[in-house]
Amino acid sequence: MSVLMSGNEAIARGAYECGVRFASGYPGTPSTEIMEAFARYDGVYAEWAPNEKVALEVGIGAALAGAKALVTMKHVGVNVAADPLFTASYTGTNGALVIISADDPSLHSSQNEQDNRNYAKFAKVPMLEPADSDEAKRFVKLAFEISEKFDTPVFLRPTTRVAHSKSVVETEAPKAVEDRTAIQINAAKYVMVPINARARRLEVEKRTLALREFAETFSENRMEINGTEVGIITAGIPYHYAKDVFPEYSYLKLGMVHPLPVRMIREFASRVKKLYVVEELDPFIEEQVRAMGIAVTGKEVFPYTNEFDPGVIEKAIRGEAGKPLSLHAIAIPPRPPNLCPGCPHRGLFYVLGKMKAFVTGDIGCYTLSYMKPLEGLHSCVCMGASIGMAHGMSKALKEKGKGKVVGVIGDSTFIHSGITPLLNLAYNKGDAVIVIADNRTTAMTGMQEHPATGFTLQGEQTGQLNFAELASTLGIKSVRTIDPYDIKQTRTVMKEELARPGASVVISNRSCVLFKRHQTGPQKPLRVDPAKCIGCKVCLGLGCPPISWRKFEDMPESEIRKNAKKQEGHSVIDRSLCNGCTVCQQLCKAGAIGEEDNAHE
Repeated sequence: MSVLMSGNEAIARGAYECGVRFASGYPGTPSTEIMEAFARYDGVYAEWAPNEKVALEVGIGAALAGAKALVTMKHVGVNVAADPLFTASYTGTNGALVIISADDPSLHSSQNEQDNRNYAKFAKVPMLEPADSDEAKRFVKLAFEISEKFDTPVFLRPTTRVAHSKSVVETEAPKAVEDRTAIQINAAKYVMVPINARARRLEVEKRTLALREFAETFSENRMEINGTEVGIITAGIPYHYAKDVFPEYSYLKLGMVHPLPVRMIREFASRVKKLYVVEELDPFIEEQVRAMGIAVTGKEVFPYTNEFDPGVIEKAIRGEAGKPLSLHAIAIPPRPPNLCPGCPHRGLFYVLGKMKAFVTGDIGCYTLSYMKPLEGLHSCVCMGASIGMAHGMSKALKEKGKGKVVGVIGDSTFIHSGITPLLNLAYNKGDAVIVIADNRTTAMTGMQEHPATGFTLQGEQTGQLNFAELASTLGIKSVRTIDPYDIKQTRTVMKEELARPGASVVISNRSCVLFKRHQTGPQKPLRVDPAKCIGCKVCLGLGCPPISWRKFEDMPESEIRKNAKKQEGHSVIDRSLCNGCTVCQQLCKAGAIGEEDNAHE
């Protein structure tokens, strides 16, 4: 049956069709929807893990027991999972193990643009790269076949464009599942002490040689000879882009990007006069082709960064040789990302931005608060780094840092990578205030569950982590809870904790405004009373989308109400966007902001 599917949905479908019934992952754009789609199939087990390392370790355990295991994450998640990954390459899988590394060219929702084809080569693990949804479904099946045949983990690398775009997929009936799970003792293979690991390293090299031979006849590595003038070596979505603008060229379309089919590449190169490698991000294929002694044109004309599109490829090939190109600029009005109306993070970071403290931030929606007008966050490196950085900064600054260092981390991110550095902070007698911004869900990636929500991925109720009790258990002496909608309370508590010597934790407790499970009754939207507004613009300092500014010079004289000598206009609240959080109302010293029934324009 023909079905329109995203690449992520297709991966989930392909895994289900080939008999996969076990999956673990951590949400991260662009990979998140794979797990959500897989979890909806009958008879499967799917779980959100606290982080990618745990997810992979869970998958390795399931595969060791004989199961087919799927593990999902975005590209930076592989950094977290790298420790078990490299050793799982030595041990092999017993059952089958496929790891999704969803890469993000153009950094649509990421802190870097790393190319995880390098991880495949580094860890000596084969990698497949689909070019569309249909290939995503087929390639995940092939990945499991390769994993079983060669006793190895296998990477599948969809990029953002493949993960999120939709194309037609041919679905099939799911394969009958044969239960091959069992406990098998094989210490020489799975206990990686040096004497065993040395022997397994030799097996990895033998496997790599076998995979190189396999790559030469792998069905998804194929030549399309249309002429002898120009040939293009490519993989993934750039294949479609190149074909759109140069259908007359010859192509070597690679489905397996590691290891590469050397003999096939040499043969293809011998059949064309001019050879290009078209690949996003790093010159991964290009460098290996050059190492074969083959003349090829690549990154001297193609950009090193950002996604490609047909225009980028056409301009590069038709453009001036040797001139690096960048993506063409699109003349559209700037529209920076912003926190949602009523976001609980806004009040918190408004207060932090006024405190003259250095705020180490983390990965989450709240990272947006670094921008004007809030400017309440001053660093962001990776998941969990805020706590370790706050500790390191306070130790380095010594007395100069007292009362001046705050680390902020979200609830899901704290569970992911914040518990260990918080323990370190307590153990090593740190002197920083750590704020856990608990909005009761993994908001940034679309409201996924985590160990503090009380629900599993598949909707079952479970235990709920208590952040206050955990912080106390780790050795934090001062643990307090605030409502970030209450500006006075938030300001008071933060001042008190910054003045307190030693480490402390403040839990900012207010659910995401988009999270339906925790939504209360509808709040009345607020309005600005022009008869009271003095034009101080304090409310604009929140950067809340419903609040805008109306200049007197743009108003009919009959509507102008000047309540202060130098007033140039008044604030306006769009009632269709406002959810009545009252943060702006608390900041308005003129009392011009109130509920709809108590104000007028």
